[in-house]
Amino acid sequence: MLTTQIHGLYIAETSDKGRGVFTTADISSKSVIEICPCIILSTIDTLSIHKTLLHDYYFLWDLETKTSAIALGFGSIYNHSDQPNADFFINKDAMDITFVALKDIPAGEEILINYISLKGTDAKLWF
Repeated sequence: MLTTQIHGLYIAETSDKGRGVFTTADISSKSVIEICPCIILSTIDTLSIHKTLLHDYYFLWDLETKTSAIALGFGSIYNHSDQPNADFFINKDAMDITFVALKDIPAGEEILINYISLKGTDAKLWF
């Protein structure tokens, strides 16, 4: 049986970032945390998203076509960290995003990703 997410994920308020994704169970390094199906937004919709609240919740999908995606499940709720404990991988064929633990994550800890998908670049966040 394929496990698509760790049981025990939940959303809670953080002290400084609004809502975030946490775990009630220990997560082992390299474990799949969640596989999130995505709603893919067209180039026009991607341009429009900047004028909406969804601007803070989308993923760049394809730089060439300038499309984006909203991750379902908890995918669009994970918060950013420069020292993340999880990473994400976009699968365009399956139209999903997989979140994987970079290290052991103890129960009660927030799951954090680095929003900059172009690792090794000087890309900056908007906040």
